[in-house]
Amino acid sequence: MQITRDILDNLSTSIIALDGELKVISLNSSCQDLLESSEGRALGQPVAKLVANAGALVEALERVRNERSPTSRRGMPLLLLSGKEIQTDLIMTPVGDGRGDVNLLLELQPVDRLLKISREESLVNAQAITQEMIRGLAHEIKNPLGGVRGAAQLLARELPDEGLAEYTNIIIREADRLRDLVDRLLGPNQQLKNKPLNVHEVLEYVRNLIVAESNNQLTLARDYDPSLPEIFGDRAQLVQAVLNIVRNALQACDETVQAKITLRTRPQRQFTIGTTRHRLLCRMDIEDNGPGIPADMLQTIFMPMVTGRAEGTGLGLTIAQSIITRHGGLLECSSEPGKTLFSIYLPMETQHV
Repeated sequence: MQITRDILDNLSTSIIALDGELKVISLNSSCQDLLESSEGRALGQPVAKLVANAGALVEALERVRNERSPTSRRGMPLLLLSGKEIQTDLIMTPVGDGRGDVNLLLELQPVDRLLKISREESLVNAQAITQEMIRGLAHEIKNPLGGVRGAAQLLARELPDEGLAEYTNIIIREADRLRDLVDRLLGPNQQLKNKPLNVHEVLEYVRNLIVAESNNQLTLARDYDPSLPEIFGDRAQLVQAVLNIVRNALQACDETVQAKITLRTRPQRQFTIGTTRHRLLCRMDIEDNGPGIPADMLQTIFMPMVTGRAEGTGLGLTIAQSIITRHGGLLECSSEPGKTLFSIYLPMETQHV
């Protein structure tokens, strides 16, 4: 029944239905994401063909089928065909088909998923706290700063020697520079102008800018999923967020290695941001082959003024995260030498204002 299928596809638990020969009858959306395989390719295939190290899994399933007794396995490693390894908790349940044969229901839950949800929720909460702190600090700075600037302007009018005006001009210029810095810390403050937009158009616009800036001295690869529907968002601000991340990736690339940045899009199903679980999101990945982010900086890179470059301001990633959060999304980062990955998650089913 369609209603049953809809229920299965809305579950966060990954579920596979197998027949008595351990061939796939069905798998829900969460399982397709977990195993990185579509239902069309998996249907009718032996379960052993879904993962590269299926020996222990098949052995456990055969035991459940033969003994007709449910069982569970904790922390079973599964090696996906892509080469990625995941740790999962398994629940295997025999189900009679009404003809005397036994089908199997296999439930998979990644053991790191709950930790990841908790980490993502902490990230969202930490950013909200940081933004409130910045707003309070900006208010305390800009008020006296306006007074200093005004006093310098009045003083300039009273000075008898015009040559001394250069000193008041310095005060005014530095006050303006500090004001602009505080405004950048706050990020874009105008209301989002959300409209339907194609994320690939945003990525292509940024790609063309970066290619022009780098004089074609890097490889900028595309790996797009053309099936992604439009999302609601503020095009100008999303361009700014993606541009900040791509520029950061370009600047981080080691000059001794040919720089390569990959722009990738994928759908992401049953994903939790903060306390909200979304049925469908758009995921945009920006991956570079730079030296990686030091482990001691990885937890603080979205904080203002945190930068690994002497000439950097440490505001690009902070502003990018602020923009993504205002869209109801999430910005994550993982890094190792030779591969740094920024992932942007944007909801598809809700229009944010």
